[in-house]
Amino acid sequence: MRTFKKTHNWISFKLDLRKASHKLWIQLGEAKSNCQHISGVPLMPVVAKELYKVFLAKGALATAAIEGNTLTEEEVKKHINGELKLPPSKEYLKKEVNNIIEACNTIGKTIISAGDAKLTVNKIKQYNAWVLNNLSLGENVEPGIIRKHSVGVGTYRGAPAEDCEYLLERLCDWINKDFVPPDDDGIIIYGILKAIICHIYIAWIHPFGDGNGRTARLLEFEALLSSGVPAPSSQLLSNHYNQTRTEYYRQLDATHKSGGDIFPFIMYALQGFVDGLFEQLDLIRAQQLHVHWMDYIHSIFSNKDSAPEVRRRRLVVDLSNMVDPVPTTKVRHISPRIAEAYASLTEKTVFRDVNTLIKLGVVIKTAEGIVANKGLMHAFLPPKVS
Repeated sequence: MRTFKKTHNWISFKLDLRKASHKLWIQLGEAKSNCQHISGVPLMPVVAKELYKVFLAKGALATAAIEGNTLTEEEVKKHINGELKLPPSKEYLKKEVNNIIEACNTIGKTIISAGDAKLTVNKIKQYNAWVLNNLSLGENVEPGIIRKHSVGVGTYRGAPAEDCEYLLERLCDWINKDFVPPDDDGIIIYGILKAIICHIYIAWIHPFGDGNGRTARLLEFEALLSSGVPAPSSQLLSNHYNQTRTEYYRQLDATHKSGGDIFPFIMYALQGFVDGLFEQLDLIRAQQLHVHWMDYIHSIFSNKDSAPEVRRRRLVVDLSNMVDPVPTTKVRHISPRIAEAYASLTEKTVFRDVNTLIKLGVVIKTAEGIVANKGLMHAFLPPKVS
């Protein structure tokens, strides 16, 4: 008789999906569809790279922020670009985030090159060693070494130390056996379920002296990425937990207080994942519309090579990169090349160019100023009932 059976009898390594509500299957289907759509959309290389950086920053920050890291998203982006400078007293914050970034990059490269996402106890230990690498740790905490003492979060106590190795072995056997899809059609769905369940069970077992949450979220990232979820989307669960941190802890706490009912947590995590996918789709659609808009502008000005036409084309292109309307009096200053083009010209020429663009329909005038008429692109979308 193992001790955990008396103290943590909800750790059962069972999931009866027959008890799942129809909403779970709808959400899983929606998540699968959105993941396939995102992974199948071609993006400009610079945009794809930036998208990965943005969500790597969000995911790495979220993973560390839940544990108390106070860096901002902008600071993490600077760190990824090699531009972040912190005083010595805050260097440990950068190290915590850097450990997550390096781990995610290593996991990604491993999956792409080998495709091996089999869960093992040694892998779980390795991930914990990565997140705790070169950090100042508490007494009796060793990176990648299963604890020999009792630990907890708040009022929750982790599984008995003497059972942790055994429980991790059971977890690996269960995941590797019962979460293998019967065909390729279910890979993403099984991957999502595996990711969330691994997270819950690592939180329940709490096998390490520190870094359990970060380890759980790395396992979650790996499960998603290896199942075909696009790399930027594989960071969405961590980001969701961080953005809804109070609810995250409440839902996690309820999993054991309910005697092991994990369906509410799965639905909570899945809803955040789907919401995050829709946000990514909005970003991708905006980028696609921008690309089509630029093509449209260049088609309007094709074979128009005179100096005024080139100047007007550049003006509408640079206006397209502006977020807010630009007052007509400030149009000549929206970019260095526009400032150079109008340097020797009068305001009358600026107004004439703006009016020409308005007549072409590519610029509209509002109370706040002029703005590129990107709304024209919506006319090319399939009609639908709003």
